[in-house]
Amino acid sequence: MPILLISASVGAQTMAVENPIADMLDSLSTQKMFETAFSKPVFPKNNKYHFAEDSIPLYDDYTYQARIAKLDAVSPFDLIYNPHVKGFIDLYALRKRESVSRMMGVAQLYYPMFEEVLDKYNIPLELKHLAVIESALIPYARSRAGATGLWQFMYPTGKMYGLNVTSYIDQRCDPYKATVAAAEYLKSLYGMFGDWQMVLAAYNAGPGSISKAIRRSGGKKTYWEIRPYLPLETQGYVPAFIAANYIMTHGPEHNIYPAVPRKTYFEVDTIVVKDQMSFEQVSQALDITTEEILYFNPQYRKNIIPAGGNTICLPKNKIAYFLNNEEAIYAAIKAQRQEGTDIETIAEVKKTHTVRSGEKLSTIARKYGVTVADLKTWNYVKKGSLRPGKKLVVYVKVQKPVNSKKLDIKSEQAVASTTGVDQKQLAANTTSSEYLSYSVRKGESIYSIAKKFGVSAVSIKESNALKSDQLRIGQTLKIYTANK
Repeated sequence: MPILLISASVGAQTMAVENPIADMLDSLSTQKMFETAFSKPVFPKNNKYHFAEDSIPLYDDYTYQARIAKLDAVSPFDLIYNPHVKGFIDLYALRKRESVSRMMGVAQLYYPMFEEVLDKYNIPLELKHLAVIESALIPYARSRAGATGLWQFMYPTGKMYGLNVTSYIDQRCDPYKATVAAAEYLKSLYGMFGDWQMVLAAYNAGPGSISKAIRRSGGKKTYWEIRPYLPLETQGYVPAFIAANYIMTHGPEHNIYPAVPRKTYFEVDTIVVKDQMSFEQVSQALDITTEEILYFNPQYRKNIIPAGGNTICLPKNKIAYFLNNEEAIYAAIKAQRQEGTDIETIAEVKKTHTVRSGEKLSTIARKYGVTVADLKTWNYVKKGSLRPGKKLVVYVKVQKPVNSKKLDIKSEQAVASTTGVDQKQLAANTTSSEYLSYSVRKGESIYSIAKKFGVSAVSIKESNALKSDQLRIGQTLKIYTANK
């Protein structure tokens, strides 16, 4: 296995030219959300290849060819090695090493889920690597053409496969829902072409472009035969996919190791949210940063989880705490809303606007109180396509905030701390300036709680209309501190 080691400080020539895949990799390295999501790779000092930490291994064509041949032997894809594939291997293994390390880290969050969905639809698990070349595993990635999410759905195709976009949610950025949609789309494309390389090309260029290339080639039916008749980007798409398969499998051979992710797939879970809440409220109730909430929930466009059966993904320990204190958290949020907050109680109505002569997107956006970007997202409006009579979908807000007062959950919890109660025991915030909202824990009685807060047991019973001294775990009690 011929190897040449070069210093990490030495620049390397590569055959891969600038392209959308390279641009997406560059984007990964600048994402602020990901800066807080990883620590540096743990470099194995006793790695089996005995590389120095700053070494960049180079291999000859025979080695690449042999490794890819082994991948091909167990794959339904026609994985071959040629100069086009080598160009993308160089891109990953030489020029974008740090980005590949981050992708390997993100893969620990997404790949197990991808594999579950792909297996359910009985399609090749290797397709998990498709998200690498589509989005560099950035869940909210957006191309210049408007394709969005891990699987880069355009608005019409996403809509066709059940991915809705409103003012507050873009389901193309929902990792699970978008993966299901991608699996359905890929399976549909396989039904059209019966060849997985052709499916990859069709995913990139659209089935119409592939059919056109087949006709121009004289009826050829394989990707490499029709490749000269495809758009330039699609000509590089399958080679990039083969290279992604290679680098995500053979990272250690190139001295590339995963950045350590904040959490892996097996350390997070999902629950259904019963009431509207903001990321800030979740952050303060569960002691988790809003950046981390966004990292796990990229589908929420304005850091708000609307009511109506939406889900939230969080580390399992935070999920457990949420479930153990659910009643109190919702009660506190409801009380805060009654006091007034700058967080809207969201309700959206879907309307249809018929474009009139002389209207522009900016004037239509002002009319409905939305942004031009929203109109483009909801309707996939191309330049020059806004003609009289065209119908546009608009999501209109129907409820506004009570006032602009911002609620500070942490300061409310601090009030509880001054009573001698551990903050973790308080499921949420004070619900008014006179009483605290307290969640009963295992083994507690009215009398032990009264002693803890320095109030009488009688006042607790009266404040909560209790007919007996019996309490249940998780029951929310109002503790009037004014009764001290």
